[in-house]
Amino acid sequence: MPIYNKLVRDKIPEIIDINNKKFSMRVLEPIEHEIEIKHKLVEELMEYQKATNNEDAIEELADLLELIYAVLPLHGSSMEELEKVRLAKCVKRGGFEKGYFLIEVQD
Repeated sequence: MPIYNKLVRDKIPEIIDINNKKFSMRVLEPIEHEIEIKHKLVEELMEYQKATNNEDAIEELADLLELIYAVLPLHGSSMEELEKVRLAKCVKRGGFEKGYFLIEVQD
């Protein structure tokens, strides 16, 4: 029996059960949930970095976004609040669309 010890999507237990497999799991406390989301974000980011085509890249970006949706309530926030913060930073400092790569700044 493989041991996973990792955060999984909410329907995975149901999917395992439908396939008549035995499993063990538990529901994480909020602080554990945040820690495991951080681990999963790193895992999904590494998978995005390894993506070699657009389809795989979009799949991994969707996973990253789903994790961001999941962690926001743990910080007392929402997608709307996150978007407000994102837009304010974009207005003040810009986005990342132009691909500027800063080499150095002379003092």
